[in-house]
Amino acid sequence: MSPSGTIMSYSFPMQEKPALRPSVAVGEALRGVARDILAEARAAIEDSTKSDADAVHDFRRAMKRWRALLRLVEPFLGEEARRLRDEARDLAHALTGARNAQSALDALADLEKHGLALSARSVAGLRQRIDGIREAAETTLNADMRLRLGSALDQAAIVVERWPLHTLTFDDIADQLTRFYRDARRMIPTHWPDTDAEELHELRKRVVIHRYQIDIIEPLWPRFVKMWSGEAQRLRDRLGKHQDMLMLASLTGPHQPLARWRSRLATAIAERRAAHVTGAARIAARIFVEKPNALRRRLDAMWTVGR
Repeated sequence: MSPSGTIMSYSFPMQEKPALRPSVAVGEALRGVARDILAEARAAIEDSTKSDADAVHDFRRAMKRWRALLRLVEPFLGEEARRLRDEARDLAHALTGARNAQSALDALADLEKHGLALSARSVAGLRQRIDGIREAAETTLNADMRLRLGSALDQAAIVVERWPLHTLTFDDIADQLTRFYRDARRMIPTHWPDTDAEELHELRKRVVIHRYQIDIIEPLWPRFVKMWSGEAQRLRDRLGKHQDMLMLASLTGPHQPLARWRSRLATAIAERRAAHVTGAARIAARIFVEKPNALRRRLDAMWTVGR
């Protein structure tokens, strides 16, 4: 902030992805990250070459990044950050549409890759039925929806420029990164095979937050953070595939569209669920091996060495 009270702005060079680095004030670096996320969301809905499905996917991904950042800065911004986070959740939810059916299609593809004991004709029939569900639920990015999303992004961009972040230090952010790491670590099951599906879903949400938050410290140790972020993404994917299996299973329940395939899919679904849980357990053991206090010391060292 300047002596006159005006918030000073830093523009990252084109070749630099906005992130925390010792050469830039912490608050301005976070403002740059916020601008980058909002630009990503805007590009998703304004790119005329994207299909509606791709645009929706990319916009929802940007909203996940946005909400993870807002959680990080919420203690310093208060109710405003919470309001923006709730709004981002609502926007993403409005675009959920065919997501459940797409999850079922992804699960079916997963089963096929691992020896699903169904004829090609049966698999084609299954896929056609799920495709019909997906198409019926698909969200269309019509002019009104694009206008609604664009307006929300415009308002968020205005608010970002007013964020009072000039007093923030790296210690403030490191404490927050450690807090969300701790939250995710606490969700790690003691005995994975017996863990309730809802608990695994909650763990996945914590992993998503952690994965996007650690990206903002990549310049402090690029190779290490890319590996760390990559492993977090792998854990997210494993838990997501487990959730996909649950979605497919739900469509085979009584009076559901795929009920007549239930007996032929149940065993294969159970086996793949177990495989994804086992895989997730291995990845989580590596990512969350450090205790939170040890991670906090690591963050301090990364910042100090980077100066």
